[in-house]
Amino acid sequence: MNERLLKLQSSPYVSRMGVRFDDHGDELTAILPYDEWLIGNPLIPALHGGAIGAFMEITASAGLLAFTELAALPKPIDVAVDYLRPGKPQDVYARASITRQGSRVANVRVDAWQDRRAAPIANLHGHFLIKPVKTSG
Repeated sequence: MNERLLKLQSSPYVSRMGVRFDDHGDELTAILPYDEWLIGNPLIPALHGGAIGAFMEITASAGLLAFTELAALPKPIDVAVDYLRPGKPQDVYARASITRQGSRVANVRVDAWQDRRAAPIANLHGHFLIKPVKTSG
């Protein structure tokens, strides 16, 4: 795991949520381990939508840090989340894909799932302000 990704994982916000990253070559899977405090509706029970959205935003940032050379952490410009089904009280997994990257803005899509990747519980589409590392020459 690269140094920037480790820095993100050790930030207070990300570490409080318990988010981990499983890095295998060109695939990065983010993991949100289930914890009782993530439940938003105890009657169902279902994970809080804000926790799922925050997890996917973290995953988007992690994807940018893992697969692009950035001089600073990406900053969200706007983020849209589609909640597709209730999150059960169990671990959530997510993967980010960079759909377009310019010199200042990157478009990222994140899919989050639990039981099967083919049955996502939520999707995120976001635009992030990025600062690529300047190369000499």
